[in-house]
Amino acid sequence: MFTGIVTDLGEILAIDKIPAGMRTRIRTAYDTNGFDIGASISCSGVCHTVTAKDNGSNGNWFEVESAAETLALTNVASWKVGQKLNLERSLTMGAELGGHLVLGHVDGLATVTKREDHPDSVYFQFEAPAEAAPFIAKKGSVALDGTSLTVNEVDGLLFSVFLIPHTLEVTTWSDRQVGDKINLEVDMMARYAARLAEFSKTG
Repeated sequence: MFTGIVTDLGEILAIDKIPAGMRTRIRTAYDTNGFDIGASISCSGVCHTVTAKDNGSNGNWFEVESAAETLALTNVASWKVGQKLNLERSLTMGAELGGHLVLGHVDGLATVTKREDHPDSVYFQFEAPAEAAPFIAKKGSVALDGTSLTVNEVDGLLFSVFLIPHTLEVTTWSDRQVGDKINLEVDMMARYAARLAEFSKTG
């Protein structure tokens, strides 16, 4: 489980096809001695399991493997060597919850439909996949490429957010443009509330 607060901006060093899908090596500022093989790390919003790691003289790195389903449902299949990734290590009990509870289970891909740069913020508008749109509420929380963000406005499949300069500096969001596909995870509480409502109606 994660919070959607990005703690490192990783860089893809290598990508290899493997029978299960894809293996990615990611440069990180994390001390890789601080987590074990099998640990969970959110890589631009997708929960991945660490399969190899090292603190090297040319920089620290870890590897993750992405299965076919992950490649089909997220933007992982479009990752490229040199690309930056929003990284977050899994939440520990007692840690500060700065964003909201995020599972790293992507619900679908949102498309950037508008970007407007302002002196003190950047406005992004997205089109959500139809199956995820009902769970996105004005002033609610969403995770976009692993970043916990507050929804500004909602209109059908469209929703928007404002990003402050700090977020742009410490994440990949400064590079995002119209047409980009973004990993979207809706608020976990919204999903459970909708499921309960569904059962109430059928009951």
